[in-house]
Amino acid sequence: MLSSSRARACSRRNFHYLITNLVRGPCHRRTLHLAPPFLLDDYIPRYQLLSEVEASKKRSLAYAHLSNCNLCPRLCGVNRYETTGMCLIGHDVKVNVIAPHFGEEPCIQGHNGSGSVFFSGCNLRCTFCQNHDIAHQRNGFDLTPEELAQWYLKLQDVGQVHNINLITPEHVVPQVALSILHARDLGLKLPIVYNTSAFDSLASLHLMDGLVDIYLPDFKVWSKDTSRRLLKADDYAAAAVESVKAMHAQVGDLCFTPDGIAKKGVLVRHLVMPGKEAEGERIMEFLAREVSRDVFVHIMEQYRPDAHVGKPKRRIKKEMAEAEMGEEEEEVRYADINRPVTKEEISVVRKAAEAFGLVSLSYSCFLAPFIIESGPAFKSLVAI
Repeated sequence: MLSSSRARACSRRNFHYLITNLVRGPCHRRTLHLAPPFLLDDYIPRYQLLSEVEASKKRSLAYAHLSNCNLCPRLCGVNRYETTGMCLIGHDVKVNVIAPHFGEEPCIQGHNGSGSVFFSGCNLRCTFCQNHDIAHQRNGFDLTPEELAQWYLKLQDVGQVHNINLITPEHVVPQVALSILHARDLGLKLPIVYNTSAFDSLASLHLMDGLVDIYLPDFKVWSKDTSRRLLKADDYAAAAVESVKAMHAQVGDLCFTPDGIAKKGVLVRHLVMPGKEAEGERIMEFLAREVSRDVFVHIMEQYRPDAHVGKPKRRIKKEMAEAEMGEEEEEVRYADINRPVTKEEISVVRKAAEAFGLVSLSYSCFLAPFIIESGPAFKSLVAI
């Protein structure tokens, strides 16, 4: 039997070999040096470690929250068996798509895809929402927690995915908790990814503690004025700050098994927006100073005007008549973000992440597989 040190060395060599063979074609290779604490020989999902007593307590708490819903920062306080709150979702979940997904970070999607569950509805009202048809229009089909659990098993057994990826679950946390516990009883063995806008409450994260393996928060904006205007939430940044810290306290920094797949930890996303690069800098500073300099950050570049952005402003009849008579150009809503993000704006946020010592995954790295090797007691992302 190998000693633990020899086993770890062998594991890291296999890890390097396996991930090197992921790189095919003309794509660029990238080397990521990881200290041994971020490499796992094996991993058991956290929900598998819960006792029956702990699982029973979580079930009771989930049902109680559905009767008096104060789980997200909106604090609607409604009985979701009878009505709905801000999210417009009742005691069942509404799901838009369930399928293996290949649009995530390489360490999340792997070869076989991430088992993604796109929930309809949202507790935010982002004017620029990139998934507007799902989050704001409530398209999809209704599922009970038990039916949702059966879909997890289909993703595992038929789709052979690497994880169960719960996308926009903030407003359906009780149902999600119940579905994970039921899926555990049915034989689920995959890690759970909690893919969130970061507009979570500490109460909801407490309920998910022990059920989630990877937190994937999207920290959107920093200033109260921006969140009020663009997200329709006065306290977004304050909620996101507390949420990300609580997530990291639960699962720590991102860790990988030798196949290159992330199994546990926090990966923070930030979508760079037109004219909001200074807020991105503040978010990078917060992550480095108050969360961890070892936290992984995916700086996303794919912003596009969507949802309400660029739509004509509503006008009263008198203004419409005056506009028809003249040559006046029609005004649009949220004109300041009605354009793609620039390379310079992206560069500002990326340099801030580097300056604060964070591990920054840029969009180009997101598209290409990267190499993970054992290295010194720090992490660095290097283009080859």
